[in-house]
Amino acid sequence: MTEHAITMRAVNKYYGAFHALVDIDLTVERGERVVICGPSGSGKSTLIRTINQLEAIQSGQIVVDGIALSGGDNVAKVRQEVGMVFQSFNLFPHMTVLENCMLAPMKSRKIPRAEAKATARQYLDRVKIPEQADKYPAQLSGGQQQRVAIARALCMKPRIMLFDEPTSALDPEMVKEVLDTMIDLAREGMTMLCVTHEMEFARAVADRVIFMDKGVIVEENPPEAFFGNPQNERLQNFLGQIA
Repeated sequence: MTEHAITMRAVNKYYGAFHALVDIDLTVERGERVVICGPSGSGKSTLIRTINQLEAIQSGQIVVDGIALSGGDNVAKVRQEVGMVFQSFNLFPHMTVLENCMLAPMKSRKIPRAEAKATARQYLDRVKIPEQADKYPAQLSGGQQQRVAIARALCMKPRIMLFDEPTSALDPEMVKEVLDTMIDLAREGMTMLCVTHEMEFARAVADRVIFMDKGVIVEENPPEAFFGNPQNERLQNFLGQIA
């Protein structure tokens, strides 16, 4: 299983009696871009959050970058290799943009301060906001804050990036700048798993699109087949509603 970026086998997740993930089998290849979509409550965000154990599973197996998620030590190792960007930006308000980006490499990877600063500036430039380095999060727009969150994740130099509805909290005019940043990442070959309702992003970037409903992977296909010839009636209805 180590040749894959992510492997999930017979994964089940419960919240009390509610069965949130039902026998999930999923493999993501290295360098693959996978988009997960589906109605609210379908298990999309829960699935992506199990990959770095922000949500614990009750049964099954998850292997990330060759590391089996079976213990506390392994979870820490996986989190060093997997970057995550959330709906909310989760930036520290009392730190500058630059300091937000420097913190995790210094604390988790023990990177010297000067090196962490240089890396932070490199990735702020990569997401096209180098001029915001000395500002505080409250001084930035929502789109800029989300790009800082992406830069912060990249500063750990992850092998895999997870995005959990990264544009859902943004005003419509700010969505494009964040999606453009993600498209640039995808073109550079980053392994990406993204939960989103941005179907044009899925068409443009995804190698594979997955549709979930009621905790189950209902259908998955390359974008052309997924959007052009959906097989499942529930997916057909979903695409009809968002078209």
